[in-house]
Amino acid sequence: MKTYENYSLLNNNTFGIDVSANYFVEYDSVEELVQLINSDLLKENKFLHIGGGSNLLFVGDYQGVILHSKMKGIDVVETTKDTVVVRAASGEIWDDFVAFCVNKGYGGVENLSLIPGEVGATPIQNIGAYGMEVKDVITKVECVSVETGDIKEFTNKECKFAYRDSVFKRELKGKYIVTNVYYKLKKVGVPQINYGSLEEEMKKYPEVTLSNVRKAVIDIRQRKLPEPKVWGNAGSFYLNPVISKSQYDSLLKEYPELPCYKVSEKEVKVPAGYLIEKCGWKGKSQGNVAVHGSQALVLINKGGADGLDIINLSDSIRQSVREKFQIELTPEVNLIFG
Repeated sequence: MKTYENYSLLNNNTFGIDVSANYFVEYDSVEELVQLINSDLLKENKFLHIGGGSNLLFVGDYQGVILHSKMKGIDVVETTKDTVVVRAASGEIWDDFVAFCVNKGYGGVENLSLIPGEVGATPIQNIGAYGMEVKDVITKVECVSVETGDIKEFTNKECKFAYRDSVFKRELKGKYIVTNVYYKLKKVGVPQINYGSLEEEMKKYPEVTLSNVRKAVIDIRQRKLPEPKVWGNAGSFYLNPVISKSQYDSLLKEYPELPCYKVSEKEVKVPAGYLIEKCGWKGKSQGNVAVHGSQALVLINKGGADGLDIINLSDSIRQSVREKFQIELTPEVNLIFG
């Protein structure tokens, strides 16, 4: 376990916001985490657990303790004729886990390649891309209770997964820290490519394999999304809004090319990027922040911006979409105030 005081968080958030925390603590095991939870440091200070910092926006210095998992390990813990269950520790880089699975031929996460962050965040966010969501392969999540230090397991059902959502973002927010996640994958993976841009990208490959799907997803993401080390960003800043089918039908009269994805018989999901682009924001700058020129869902720090600069740009975009489409955009990024 390592503890740092007055620690710069510049390298712990992909937006590249230059803020600091009173304390920064990294732990290597469940035992160390339990020890931390029972320590005076956490009892006397507020604290926040972070992963790779790819879904955070710090608005000012953090007056408390930042916790970070350095727990490592990827292990096959169960196998049947057709499936395997793979356990991954919270501190593992998510894309390293995807690479491990694809290299073994295990199917179920290949479409989630190159999503930034660490394993511990995947059940919290219910990450998803190109027609896949991690909820479809998670069997259980091991956690430690912040209140008691007790270890608890949550089944897939108990996680209450929804679109970019879980019980850990709602009623249990801040009450548990993820330590290990169990994923049930197919031993012989069958690629899923029936998703717009991915299906089109796969035409460049001689055959549809897990490895080629991973390569295709990585290529698409690298074309669309800026490298955080060049332009600070947190990937998609907004959730794709879910609207009623009747509202969508009404919008189609004016915007016949507006795409949608069916959610239920009464609701559809529309691309936030499309709405933002139609409002004229794509590629536009506002001081030291901007909307990315290739993907309107991405807000970038051009250098020297602070969290408030990004929030102000976001608020302007949300107002434009609200006025033009009568749709409310919801940030996917977590706003962290000091």
